[in-house]
Amino acid sequence: MSRLPAWLDWMTRARPGEATLRTVRPGDAEALARLHAQSFRIGWDAAEFERLIANRLTRGLVATDGPGGMPVGFILLSGVAPEMEILSVAVDSRRRGAGLGRRLVEAAFGTLAAEGYRTVFLEVEDGNAAALKLYARTGFREIGRRPGYYRNGAGAPVAALTMRRDIA
Repeated sequence: MSRLPAWLDWMTRARPGEATLRTVRPGDAEALARLHAQSFRIGWDAAEFERLIANRLTRGLVATDGPGGMPVGFILLSGVAPEMEILSVAVDSRRRGAGLGRRLVEAAFGTLAAEGYRTVFLEVEDGNAAALKLYARTGFREIGRRPGYYRNGAGAPVAALTMRRDIA
């Protein structure tokens, strides 16, 4: 997401005590890796984030602790119009439950719709209650399952749920 459209500025402007949203930048890789490691059993390293951020097909938003502050959340997506896929959403463990993930997803939808994207897909581990709650609240619906796609902490197979949301 190169720049947020002016009409979307109201969605990204922080209210007192809220995070500020901005587009992802190359210098964010280390902070995104830290947030990802807090949120997932197998975290992506900074090199992976650098690769993703440099890819012209990647779009992303970062939530910071106020203007110019440290990243406290992010959403990364990739795709070719008219379809996009959410690669990852993560929020700092101290900021969870306050709607920041939802704000990131909804702001991304607005930006993507303005760029001509119509559909967003994602894949999520079955049993990831927080993610499933976020995706239900933002209008995603399950469209398929991949049995045994993931492994839980004990090594047992867990299904991947594929989900879809039309945004335009």
